[in-house]
Amino acid sequence: MADESGGFAQFATSRHRALYRYAYLLAGERGLAEDLVQEALTKTYVAWRRLHDSANADAYTRKVITNTAITWWRRKSWHSERPRDDVPELPTGHHDDNVTARLWLWEELQALPPRQRAVLVLRYYEDLTEREAAALLGCSIGTVKSQTAHGLKKLRARLGPDAVLIMETVVAK
Repeated sequence: MADESGGFAQFATSRHRALYRYAYLLAGERGLAEDLVQEALTKTYVAWRRLHDSANADAYTRKVITNTAITWWRRKSWHSERPRDDVPELPTGHHDDNVTARLWLWEELQALPPRQRAVLVLRYYEDLTEREAAALLGCSIGTVKSQTAHGLKKLRARLGPDAVLIMETVVAK
């Protein structure tokens, strides 16, 4: 058992940063992201003997983060969302402007339904394939495709005709 605990401790230490980043992108709040990671690592520890290697553990932990986040969002009242009638002008060219663009896109991403947000984060930030995203979310590839299309359509409607350019600029690593 001590050897198994050591393996889990090594996994948790080495993957914590990436798991936190993923949880933060889904949740949009530091405290909530920390709670998601803690919950996921607790469940991963309980299942550690069944996982056998760190590749399985990483996929399992990400799936727990995703499912837990979606469950939490479903419990949260949708009335807390605040729709906007105005779309602010997006300045370009300066570092501060790029930060403003990122924050603006982040707000728009947070307004999407949980499943669409999760798919867009997995596909465009985590750079997973449709098949990998589907496996992680426990759904079909068709669901990933449709949720991606619906999420991008909503973002384009909110961001206007320059949406693709804005998203490419902001998401570029």
